[in-house]
Parts: sequence; structure tokens; C-alpha cells
Amino acid sequence: MIAHYGYEDGSGEYYITINTEGCGACGGKGCVAACPAGIFELEADDWGRDAAIVKESARNMLRALCAGCKPQIGRDELLPCEAGCEKGVIVHSW
Repeated sequence: MIAHYGYEDGSGEYYITINTEGCGACGGKGCVAACPAGIFELEADDWGRDAAIVKESARNMLRALCAGCKPQIGRDELLPCEAGCEKGVIVHSW
């Protein structure tokens, strides 16, 4: 399943998308530990495996909370949470 967390306002759309199947199969859950803003927590998926979700309290604040990590347009380096996961499990839309 693909889960979308975030919001849209007058300045743009700010979403984090998590492939919960890929996340549930990950043993390390590196994204949770790697996030400097601490926006992720673990929740059991439909198969009883822990998968990362964006905390409810952070969903309407992603632009501000992720600003320190979000690379400028055209840069190739991964965000800390993306680097802690299998490629493509976590994607940022802004």
C-alpha cells in the first residue's frame, strides 16, 4: 500500500509518501532513527509488521519540520530518512 501524509496550502503541496509494503519488509527501520525532526513513528501494518508512519502531530507541519533536510532543486543527495530506507520507500513531493 502507498500511504500519503501531509497537506496542501497556498504555498504548495507538502507530502511524504511511504510504500508500506517495502517499509514493513525492512528490518532496520532506519528512517525513524535518521530523521532529525523525529516525525516518524512505527505502527503495525495489516500483516502485523511494523511500518513507519508520519506522526499525526507532524502532518500539517512538514514544510517547517523537514526544511533543514530538504535539498534544493537539482541536488541528488538523499534526505536522511530516504537514506535510511530501501530506495524509493520514502518519497517527498515538494
